[in-house]
Amino acid sequence: MPYIVAGDGSGGSIGHAGAMVREISAAGTLPQARNPQLPYRICVVCLGNICRSPMAEVILRDELAAAGLAGKVEVDSAGTGDWHLGEAMDPGARAELSRRGYDGSEHEARQIQQSWLADYDLLLAMDRSNLASLRRMAAGNSELAGRIRLMRSFDPDAAAQAEVPDPYNGGPEEYAQVFDMVEPAARGLARLLAAAR
Repeated sequence: MPYIVAGDGSGGSIGHAGAMVREISAAGTLPQARNPQLPYRICVVCLGNICRSPMAEVILRDELAAAGLAGKVEVDSAGTGDWHLGEAMDPGARAELSRRGYDGSEHEARQIQQSWLADYDLLLAMDRSNLASLRRMAAGNSELAGRIRLMRSFDPDAAAQAEVPDPYNGGPEEYAQVFDMVEPAARGLARLLAAAR
């Protein structure tokens, strides 16, 4: 599976619910790196991996590079469902990124697998449904479950349990709203990672 290193510009089945973990805010702590000698690995997860999570991947990669974390943090994305495997980013999502000066043209949708969870230091769910799906995948493994967070938990101004709504089949304003929710969360996460690295 391909991984995107911050700043380089390159382009399972689900079972029963597992251990519940407390959400953190940007003032909280990050899960420890699985291996401090390797880059910190993040996967952003939504439903189909064509709208929210690839937008967040691109935005987070940019925030990490701006924080001086190029090569120190790797970011990729995936969906919990298989409806869009191999597809490009949703045109509305790509247009919003382009409008803001970002490029989403290299994205190819993929579905997260249970076996991938142990590869990541942090898994970011876009909404509570995605969070529940990831927790079911981590069932019985409290260490993995402890690495799963809501994306907006890193936005210091977001309410507890704040979600990023799915803009699929919506208008430009829905995609703009996603961008405006993801950017402060990505910035908050980049600040925490910069302080930790």
